[in-house]
Amino acid sequence: MAKPGRTTGERGADRAEGAGGRRRVPLLLAVAGAAYLLDLGSKLAVVAELENRAPVKVLGDWLELRVMRNSGAAFGIGEATTLLFTVIAVAVAVVIVRLARKLYSVPWALALGLLLGGGLGNLTDRLFRTPGDFQGAVVDFIHVRGFSVMNIADCAIVCGGILIVLFSFLGWEMDNKDKLEKLEKKAGDRTADAAATAPPGTAS
Repeated sequence: MAKPGRTTGERGADRAEGAGGRRRVPLLLAVAGAAYLLDLGSKLAVVAELENRAPVKVLGDWLELRVMRNSGAAFGIGEATTLLFTVIAVAVAVVIVRLARKLYSVPWALALGLLLGGGLGNLTDRLFRTPGDFQGAVVDFIHVRGFSVMNIADCAIVCGGILIVLFSFLGWEMDNKDKLEKLEKKAGDRTADAAATAPPGTAS
């Protein structure tokens, strides 16, 4: 039975919003948490088992585990500006949290979650590892021949950044406005069709 005081069009709009209008903050936090915990756990493990020891070959000379301390950005860039990278990481985290208020897109939630989790992973190193004072050295351990030494957080940041560029290029909106408008239009069209075909005197 129809709820009094609600038209069929309003109920259709509500269904449309429910189908595509849920905020994706829980998904963002889940992805960020998974990336963060994976990064933190891997760093704790390699520091305990591999630091100051011979590298462990994974794919011959092409991929190996080799613990290094990096005071710069991802891939060892800018080692003289550690404090600056710490500030940038904090700023990025704050921006992502603010953007989450209008986050309704699953792909964007995945991308921002990877970026947030990776940023927090390296930020944890800068805050708590030697020498401290927001200038701690990040633990890197994934060595790719001819490329660099990185960690899980770096991989998450790069993947998240690539996805953000791709979604921006494709014109995908973070708040799904286009999708919601289409869903609401379809709901309105169905309401109009139902009203046109309903027998006279039928309650809405």
